[in-house]
Amino acid sequence: MLQLSEQPRMKTLASLDDAYELCRQITAKYARTFYLGTLLMPEAKRRAIWAIYAWCRRTDELVDGPGARFTTPETLDLWEGYLESIFAGEAIEDTDVAMVDTVERFSLDIQPFRDMISGQRMDLYRSRYQTFEDLELYCYRVAGTVGLMSLPVMGIAPVVRSSPWETSEPSDPSAEAVALGIANQLTNILRDVGEDARRGRIYLPLEELALFDYTEEDLLNGVVDERWQQLMRFQIQRARKFYVKAEKGILALNPDARWPVWSATMLYSQILDAIERNEYDVFRQRAVVPRYRKMISLPLAWLRAQVL
Repeated sequence: MLQLSEQPRMKTLASLDDAYELCRQITAKYARTFYLGTLLMPEAKRRAIWAIYAWCRRTDELVDGPGARFTTPETLDLWEGYLESIFAGEAIEDTDVAMVDTVERFSLDIQPFRDMISGQRMDLYRSRYQTFEDLELYCYRVAGTVGLMSLPVMGIAPVVRSSPWETSEPSDPSAEAVALGIANQLTNILRDVGEDARRGRIYLPLEELALFDYTEEDLLNGVVDERWQQLMRFQIQRARKFYVKAEKGILALNPDARWPVWSATMLYSQILDAIERNEYDVFRQRAVVPRYRKMISLPLAWLRAQVL
């Protein structure tokens, strides 16, 4: 449980290396597929991504962790104050030491971090989303923001000019970075329908349930029939469209970031394949990508990073 207090206790914090190691352990424990992709990055970049992930994980646990029932709007106000401290160069907890270094080293923008906290605020008072437009805003805040947080770490490739008078600017892949975060969150939502239902939450848009004549009661009871399968096919098709959009931005990244981003994209999107192999039963079977499929994806991702 993440404990917050209005007056942070005075203590000796971890060294910079120990703080990054703690962030690495958090990433490896809670995001195994994502962690595999980070191992393909240069050391400085992967450490920064671990620091960002650890902060995001701690933020998410405020509303989804074991102590979430104690979280209030005031808790998130305090957490946002802690965020301000990090961007002012002041670490409060051990993992913050790594975040302070990452913020300074890569000149991160605070706004995506604030937006993520806004997404956690939504989870405090919303357990249903009527339309996809409502859900998309939530997905941007809790996951699309991660793309924007990570983009300065990945870096944008410089433009190779064919003539001295060429004035083209580097491409801005921000929209594609957001699309990747939304694609990942939609994948999480589809994988975790059963788990969320047990907590009384439904993230699939209610008007789309109605479109397929599938009710909230059906979902809460874990009904898998033709209606559900058609609904899931529709949702998976949408998630894949976001992955396609995200892939178009990878070429704009620095070359040393393309392989890990291709890898992470391919690995995570395979969760959708696993849902299909399970015949869309996300209530009784967790969609898992077998290790051998992950290993096969890495050389394919490397090839895409070279030619696409």
